[in-house]
Amino acid sequence: MKLSELSGKEIVDVKRAERLGMLGQTDLEINANTGEIQALLIPTGKWFGFRKQQGEEIRVPWKHIKKIGSDMIIIDMNDEGTV
Repeated sequence: MKLSELSGKEIVDVKRAERLGMLGQTDLEINANTGEIQALLIPTGKWFGFRKQQGEEIRVPWKHIKKIGSDMIIIDMNDEGTV
């Protein structure tokens, strides 16, 4: 999948049944050695219940992404407390 194909997709947390934002409004953390996406970095402006990380953004590790569909990305934030 190309990066351009990800842009504009809604990010939805399946446990909270909430729309969290659009991928175009987020940043990606990319491994410089492999080129793989490590995490989504989402601005915290309208988020509640998650721990804030430095820089006022939420880090969603790639392992929490469960499905990438035609118009949305489903994430499953587990209860391990790492965001």
